[in-house]
Amino acid sequence: MAVGGFAVDGPVSNLNSRITASVVITCIVAASSGLIFGYDIGISGGVTTMVPFLKKFFPSILRKAAEAKTNVYCIYDSEVLTAFTSSLYIAGLAASLIASRLTAALGRRNTMVLGGCTFFTGAAINGGAENIAMLIIGRILLGFGVGFTNQAAPVYLSEVAPPKWRGAFNTGFQFFLGIGVVASNCINYATAKHSWGWRVSLGLAVVPAAIMTIGALLISDTPSSLVERGKLDQARKSLLNVRGKDANIEAEMTELVKASEVAKAANQEPFVTIFERQYRPHLVMSIAIPFFQQVTGINIIAFYAPILFQSVGFGSDSALIASIILGLVNLGSILVSTGVVDRFGRRFLFLIGGIQMFLCQVGVAIVLATTTGVSGTKPIPKGYAILVLVLMCIYAAGFGWSWGPLSWLIPSEIFPMKIRPTGQSVSVAVNFAVTFVLSQTFLTMLCHFKFGTFLFYAGWIAVMTIFVALFLPETKGIPLDSMYTVWEKHWYWRRFVKVQF
Repeated sequence: MAVGGFAVDGPVSNLNSRITASVVITCIVAASSGLIFGYDIGISGGVTTMVPFLKKFFPSILRKAAEAKTNVYCIYDSEVLTAFTSSLYIAGLAASLIASRLTAALGRRNTMVLGGCTFFTGAAINGGAENIAMLIIGRILLGFGVGFTNQAAPVYLSEVAPPKWRGAFNTGFQFFLGIGVVASNCINYATAKHSWGWRVSLGLAVVPAAIMTIGALLISDTPSSLVERGKLDQARKSLLNVRGKDANIEAEMTELVKASEVAKAANQEPFVTIFERQYRPHLVMSIAIPFFQQVTGINIIAFYAPILFQSVGFGSDSALIASIILGLVNLGSILVSTGVVDRFGRRFLFLIGGIQMFLCQVGVAIVLATTTGVSGTKPIPKGYAILVLVLMCIYAAGFGWSWGPLSWLIPSEIFPMKIRPTGQSVSVAVNFAVTFVLSQTFLTMLCHFKFGTFLFYAGWIAVMTIFVALFLPETKGIPLDSMYTVWEKHWYWRRFVKVQF
């Protein structure tokens, strides 16, 4: 087994291949951390179309909407509204950088518990908000909660899951994220008609927070994390629990202990280590993958789906229903990814999904350009609005079985143990940073670029699909401690890594 630039024996083959009831339950609980992120993504866009919410906090938007001559793309262009949505992501960025040290010191499970408690507090404040300041403070606490859990949960899943099925188990995080989006859209639809509906929508975020926090308290930490913190007896018990009571875990336990000893012997700051030349491919992927995931435009479309559909001709209720349909399509496609990711591999899904998303974004741009005109002042006919919804559903399906789950999977599985929390922190921080910038600018971009906004995202999707084809090696079925072999064999990255023996 190799860790970083050191070689320790050879990789142990065929370890962790069994799927036990315990590992399934444990991974489901860990993956439920995605609920809180998904719920927030869906709820934010929904409440910003509710008239009582806008009347209380953003009355200027209602005045703008009342002007018949307003450009359909520009109704929701408000800096304060954008700040409400995006404040979570700048807080998540800060939290994700802190989280790498927390997961190393406290463990993966405890970091998820901390994230759940922080998110719970933020949700309660948002539900009772009386002014913009309370809304923003609540959003910041939600951001810290999401930052902690998004860093810890994917790493937890990759460390506990059997290598042969790691992709399927890790997609569980994205699946629960999708459930959160759909649940929040349904709640928005049910509460939209009531003056207090927005409070229910925002306040009910305490429910997924409570579910994941209680669940996390009932599972043990990962064996890797326990070994890393010197808790060998607990690590052995945890490993026996997830591999099966009759499993022979000594070989795997020995591997984990050796990996931990080598990491400690190096005794170097992880944020320094990760910039070493031999980890260049890992660092590039931990930055590029989350960056590309966000410039597919998916989170922006999820945030603002009700607003977007309202802008292109749907009524308020219809826009929320369209968002629910979009979420259900995405959820179904994640299940497809779960079934095929460990059979056909990561690269295949990335490439197929990329082509599919590119064609749909170009299609949406063409439909909007031909129906609303270059100025965006013409109303879009109902039939074409439905066509936009169909194209967006095909786009969401493409994302759901490619860039959605795989963007959490790849960064969590490519790093050696000593810099795995740090690598995941970099990945999550990039995700939040790009999301923050895009959420700050999307409504303004939609107002000024109009249909060109979708061409902007289509261009990025083309770039990322080419990047994957050239630079991302296949990682399916490779044990975490043998992952160095994929870089050694790659036509480009092999010049950076040290050959292991």
